[in-house]
Amino acid sequence: MSLLNTAVSNTLKTSAIKPSQFSTLLNKSYSIKRKVLIPDNVKTKVNPIKIENNLKPRGEKVWDIYSRLLKERIVLLYGEVNDTVSASLVAQLLFLESENPKKPIHMYINSPGGSVTSGMAIYDTMQYISSPVHTLCIGQACSMGSLLLTGGEPGKRSILPNARVMIHQPSGGARGQATDIAIHCEEILKIKKRINEIYAKHTKKPIDVIEKALERDNFLSPEEALEFGIVDNIKEKREIPVDDKDNKEEKKD
Repeated sequence: MSLLNTAVSNTLKTSAIKPSQFSTLLNKSYSIKRKVLIPDNVKTKVNPIKIENNLKPRGEKVWDIYSRLLKERIVLLYGEVNDTVSASLVAQLLFLESENPKKPIHMYINSPGGSVTSGMAIYDTMQYISSPVHTLCIGQACSMGSLLLTGGEPGKRSILPNARVMIHQPSGGARGQATDIAIHCEEILKIKKRINEIYAKHTKKPIDVIEKALERDNFLSPEEALEFGIVDNIKEKREIPVDDKDNKEEKKD
């Protein structure tokens, strides 16, 4: 501390800052919003789980927008489905279930798809937790994104009027010895079979209908997705829950 005091004294002597102003500047420096450093190996475009910042002067709370949405039990699947996105989303689902196992979780999906294994981790977690997961497609739900959309709570799978859905069979590649390629070929066929079974389960369609529909890239409008059974309704306007209406009326009173 003595070295720090000496450095401060020298700075004050050689600068135009008056000693009486120094404490004010020092206090202001601590009011700057603190940044959360994330290691490079876990950085991602998807929203991480964040918490409110109570360090602002005068006891004011500073909310990150995604923290505020998480508090309202809203999670977002935006962009490519990969291991990092999957880990973040699974963690949020598990956290919200621990907060209230019976209250619904609202998942907004805008994704071109991605890794099958990463998507399956999210799908299995959605089925595993006690909280019902209401899914809503905004923008697009393609490939694994469409599987997660249809894997939501029955009767609570929705799509907006201008969103698009695309379903298809899994794709991949392999290289190496003939035996290794044959092993990978057998595995991707097993994955294809399992994906067909999942779509059949949630859409109530026969397996042969699912296989035909997923043979090539199959783009669906909201009306076609509704008819196929991927979603349960097309939403043009958000419904305000009864609890929210009551809260707003209380605030007015």
